[in-house]
Amino acid sequence: MKEWLKYLLLGVLSVVFGVIVLGNTFAASLAVTTLTGAVFLVSGAFQIVGGFSAEGAASKFFSILLGALMAFLGVSFLFNPLEGVISLAFLIVILLISSGIVRIVFSWRMQGTRFFWPMLISGALSVLLGGYILANFATASVNILGILLGIELLFNGAGFVVMAFFLRAMGGRLK
Repeated sequence: MKEWLKYLLLGVLSVVFGVIVLGNTFAASLAVTTLTGAVFLVSGAFQIVGGFSAEGAASKFFSILLGALMAFLGVSFLFNPLEGVISLAFLIVILLISSGIVRIVFSWRMQGTRFFWPMLISGALSVLLGGYILANFATASVNILGILLGIELLFNGAGFVVMAFFLRAMGGRLK
């Protein structure tokens, strides 16, 4: 199979899954939380095992403690996925608002340059989006992870389709 065709198929598959995810954002949010819980549980277990071989008592203690916290968080997400969805959605709100505020502050340092307005608008939109999700948290929190996953799959798929057509135009190989 030609290289560009692999990227095209991967892109189309990603777009299809993105549409499916956007069709049921609640189930996708639960799936994201469950996967996050499994990753935290496995990472915590590895951290605990690695902590026993750490040098020094303080390093050993904090490494094992961090692993136990990660494992606890993973178990919590696995056994209480709805609460995990709400926790992750709240984390997203915090990240959106804080990163927006940071971009707004940095935009003032860019005054007088062509980068001022794009940075200011970008920051303001992040703060507004975070505020919108927070204002509608009761309904938005259970769907936001699925919406973000679906949008990411659509953008990822579009990128792979563009890459496929670029490769085909370049003779099938990146140079």
